[in-house]
Amino acid sequence: MNISKDDYILRNFSKIKHKSWELYVITRIIHLLNDPEIEFVCQQLIRTPNMKRYLTDLCFPTLKLYIEIDELHHTNKQNQIDDEHRKREIIDAINFVERRIKVFDGQNKIRKLNEINDEILEVIKELKDRKKELKKRGDFIPWNYENKFSPEPHLERGYIEVKDNVVFLNHRDALRCFGYKGGHYQRALWRMKGKKRKDVWFPKIYKNDLWNNSLSDDNKKIIMKLDSGKSLVDWFAKERGERDFLEKIKSGRESVPTVVFAHYKNILGQTVYKFLGEFIVSHEESDEFSIISNRTRTKVYLS
Repeated sequence: MNISKDDYILRNFSKIKHKSWELYVITRIIHLLNDPEIEFVCQQLIRTPNMKRYLTDLCFPTLKLYIEIDELHHTNKQNQIDDEHRKREIIDAINFVERRIKVFDGQNKIRKLNEINDEILEVIKELKDRKKELKKRGDFIPWNYENKFSPEPHLERGYIEVKDNVVFLNHRDALRCFGYKGGHYQRALWRMKGKKRKDVWFPKIYKNDLWNNSLSDDNKKIIMKLDSGKSLVDWFAKERGERDFLEKIKSGRESVPTVVFAHYKNILGQTVYKFLGEFIVSHEESDEFSIISNRTRTKVYLS
């Protein structure tokens, strides 16, 4: 499902169309900021290490900052305590800065519009300053929506890196980075051509029909298990005819460098494949019931 940048922006705003103050503040920020290089997301989902799920009102991923609009329910004392806990968990999870814009005052009265507008201007100044600082350090990534899912910029640059949030819409485009020239490719594993074996893997890192795979909180470890919890040795023997599965793992014969693109759905419901780095199976940590792969590289050069 290909979506234009215009559609993306309109769909973002449509998610908040029933929240009048939130819609006002967010659209005013975006319109006054008026910077097509800065990516933004409304209602960005954030998962904390303990698997809690939060939605931030407005998020600027490249600038590592998110904004919360405090409407009437935020004036309740218990909600204020909950907001503070929520803030700490989000900051611990993604290390982003939080900024809050209050619509109501301490007496539960709507603040004057010019006061809210002044606060919005302060936030916009901070956003611009953060962009300048990132550009100065060479860490700013301009938002090029049209090329967001294309392999071409990565091929021109010669590498892919985790910090750049590399995502593709299908297996084929990810594989093009490694010399694949065929049509759509649906299998979960692809072997690169070359003297030394290296694979590309598209795992579903969540519970599905057969597998219950997971990713460690620091994104450095993939744990692969059967959803049933049963022996992998028995499963590989029955389904793949591999009766020496565990021996191959323990001997290191399956320690093949594997470039991983995790399967998940983004905020618009698109299925995308996100680059997690290069991993290798750990013969020490894997056992009869789980295959453990550890990340060895966050930057992979393309040939």
